[in-house]
Amino acid sequence: MPVSYRRRLAPFAALIAAAGLVMTGCATGEPVPATSTAPVAEAAPQARGPFVAAANPLAVEAGMRILREGGSAVDAAVAIQAVLGLVEPQSSGLGGGAFMMVFDASTGEVTSYDGRETAPAAVTPDLFYENGRQLPFMDAVLSGRSTGAPGAVAMLGMAQEKHGRLPWSALFGDAERLARDGFTVSPRLAGMIAMSRGQARSPWANDYFTKADGTRYVAGDTLRNPAYAETVAELAAGGAQVFYNGRIAREIAATVAGQPRPGALTARDIADYRPIERGALCRPYRVYVVCVPPPPSSGVAVLQLLAMAEHTPDIDGGPDSVAAWTAFAQLQRLMYADRDRYVGDPGFVGVPVQGLLDPAYVAARAELAPGLTGAAEPGSPPGGAFRGADATNEPAGTSHFVVVDSQGNAVSMTTTVESVFGSGRMAAGFFLNNQLTDFSFSPTRDDGEPAANAVAAGKRPRSSMSPVLIFDRDGRLVGAMGSPGGPSILAYNAKALIAVLDWGMPVGEAFALPNLVARGDGFGADTDRFTPALREGLAAAGIALRPNASENSGLHGGIWRRGADGQWGWDGGADDRREGVARTQ
Repeated sequence: MPVSYRRRLAPFAALIAAAGLVMTGCATGEPVPATSTAPVAEAAPQARGPFVAAANPLAVEAGMRILREGGSAVDAAVAIQAVLGLVEPQSSGLGGGAFMMVFDASTGEVTSYDGRETAPAAVTPDLFYENGRQLPFMDAVLSGRSTGAPGAVAMLGMAQEKHGRLPWSALFGDAERLARDGFTVSPRLAGMIAMSRGQARSPWANDYFTKADGTRYVAGDTLRNPAYAETVAELAAGGAQVFYNGRIAREIAATVAGQPRPGALTARDIADYRPIERGALCRPYRVYVVCVPPPPSSGVAVLQLLAMAEHTPDIDGGPDSVAAWTAFAQLQRLMYADRDRYVGDPGFVGVPVQGLLDPAYVAARAELAPGLTGAAEPGSPPGGAFRGADATNEPAGTSHFVVVDSQGNAVSMTTTVESVFGSGRMAAGFFLNNQLTDFSFSPTRDDGEPAANAVAAGKRPRSSMSPVLIFDRDGRLVGAMGSPGGPSILAYNAKALIAVLDWGMPVGEAFALPNLVARGDGFGADTDRFTPALREGLAAAGIALRPNASENSGLHGGIWRRGADGQWGWDGGADDRREGVARTQ
């Protein structure tokens, strides 16, 4: 059920203002001690749009057009996803899944929608085994076994039915036109098309990305996709349900059933898919409240890191502080150890959400940070059943966008096909996900203890996607952001939140800060973005930076702020590592 943020928060607002003692969590209603002594920010007027930040200008324009026509933030999200799936198919699409956070300004409700893919009914624990041995990762990705029932379209349909203002049929015009008439291949897409191996060289990708003269499409070329135009026209006319019942579902199932290594996903599995409205998981941070989706999203891990940061004074040193970056890295190690051990699909495993955020547990974990000399061990949070070591490999192929409409309603949505071009297989004009490789390849550890993220029929794989909404203590929208990045999403989101909310940085500058990812015993980083002084200081502190091996960040979002002219407005940002823009008109 959706959780009303404003109704839950209101009884505690006076207590917080008077003594800074307690604040309620959106998803649970349990009191959570507030550790911040920061001054109360000046009360802002209700944040309103139009505001859109997304990873491709064509998608941003599609969203802005819907907002100009009187559409809601969720209406615009449908249009944005439809265009992203065409112009940025390496990252997300109709064949993938997503998590969406929605703020309804009229009611104060914060809701999360779970559009994560599900495993087929016929799946078995040895999904990625062959002859008793684990498949090499890329063999699994390129197989039919890697594709789960897509969830993004059903999730968008559920959310739009509740929060939409325009007819569903009016939301696909840009996507259909661009697919039919063609769009200009961007440099980033061209770089992915030019890859010499993997999904970019699958038979489906070769057919799509090879011109009549036998050469590959390059930046500046016009690429047409009549099959995609037909699909989105069918979606517009028939609603989200036509994706799951009929031609599109049959084509997906037939493609998954093809060689090599056919998958078990059937048209019935697709027809049986259901998105979930889960409510929101919200916790205080400084003078703010940060809201994320509950599991199987890993948003709880972002909240845990922020909670530990409040016990870590070195974090306050700012972006030029070696001590701040060192503390940030050590807190990540603790956060990832817990996330990897405990987070999974709550329909199948008990996830100790409250235990991971328990004030005493968080404080005890933060105390461990200064003494870490390598990978952290997972802790024992209250209510946490000890589970097997995780063997999940999360690759890159994700996007994030934010929308705020003229009424102040907001969407923060992270969307994915998992790897670059998903499984490399296409049906009905779009790439299919390889989301099932987000399960732990090994369902157990050596002694037979089960992994929280083990595969099972109908189960949703754990996700690092954690779209964020930010509020002040009175329930007013303050900001929204998120990022792609595989498991590094958690580090990217936390960096951006700390830089904006703690260090007071403009959003664009915060997003452009170097990334530092500390999962296990190593430190991946944007080494060329760290100054020589920071690199030397971090090395002296035992943090030897190496180039980040995971997907780079694609942070998009904004903060509602008073500008130098005294006017309130959106300080928006689009990560300069990608091709996105942030627009207010």
